[in-house]
Amino acid sequence: MKFLGLITRRAAIAAVLSVGALTSTSVAAAEKLKVAAIYTLPVEQQWVSRIHKALNAAQDRGEIEYLYSENVANNDYERVMREYAEQGQQLIVGEVFGLERAARKVAKDYQETAFLMGSSFTPVAPNFSVFDNWIHEPSYLSGIVAGAMSENNLIGMVGGYAIPEVNRLMNAFMDGAREANPDVKFMVNFLDSWYDPPKAKESAFAMMDAGADIMYAERFGVSDAAVERGVKAIGNVIDTAADYPDTILASALWHMEATIDKAVANVALGRFEAADYGQYSFMAYGGGSLVIDSALVPADVVAKVKAREAEIQDGLFRVNVNDARPVSDK
Repeated sequence: MKFLGLITRRAAIAAVLSVGALTSTSVAAAEKLKVAAIYTLPVEQQWVSRIHKALNAAQDRGEIEYLYSENVANNDYERVMREYAEQGQQLIVGEVFGLERAARKVAKDYQETAFLMGSSFTPVAPNFSVFDNWIHEPSYLSGIVAGAMSENNLIGMVGGYAIPEVNRLMNAFMDGAREANPDVKFMVNFLDSWYDPPKAKESAFAMMDAGADIMYAERFGVSDAAVERGVKAIGNVIDTAADYPDTILASALWHMEATIDKAVANVALGRFEAADYGQYSFMAYGGGSLVIDSALVPADVVAKVKAREAEIQDGLFRVNVNDARPVSDK
């Protein structure tokens, strides 16, 4: 009271408010979540780019401090995970296909750290959560476009690895194409590589030589071949229409923001636990969408796709999930 007597009441209030503002700013800065990501591929690669984009968006909003490592070899992945955990990163994001055991061992050793990993397997309590790009719904819709647009009734499909995460998208695409065109057939090939554009291009050329007039571009390189031959293509995960003018009919897009934002919020609130975040890639959560080039696709086909999309959104149509390896028609 003696101190307050030395200054006016108004000045005292101003001082308190000023200190409060500074304190709030400091607390907000201190409460930024420390997030790190580990990628086995360049951040420009389509699948990885979606995670990177979502984390950058969270950083731009001031919610997180974001670090990442790209092109990390499988045999170096565990070391990088441990280093980030030792640095005090609160959430570590990445993809652990092919190194599940090592990644889960690290998570077990650092149970105060939250891990959110692209994985073919289940979450493990208390801190190892999983996600995947469940964009089978827009993939089905893109298949309707392809089936309706194929004049030769033959579609070529080039994938990376025949793992469930890829298989389900390709199978959904094929189901959609068959809905629009029961006579359509497929040629399917896997590169056994996540990034080999020359090999993908070579495979696409072989399919076009066999009569395929629509190409499903699960990997980079396929659309390049389509451009050279004047064949149409369907995109996957990212929208590459601007890079391949007059070529990409439609693309099934993955939006990782819903998944990342949910995980960040849970960690910030102290509610993060082992869970499967796959549902946040569904269209209902804004995790997946379809983009169509209406200049290339007839209005009646667009209308059919939009009608089916509305049914999916309203819960009136469910796209089948088939993780089995897709095969070529004989």
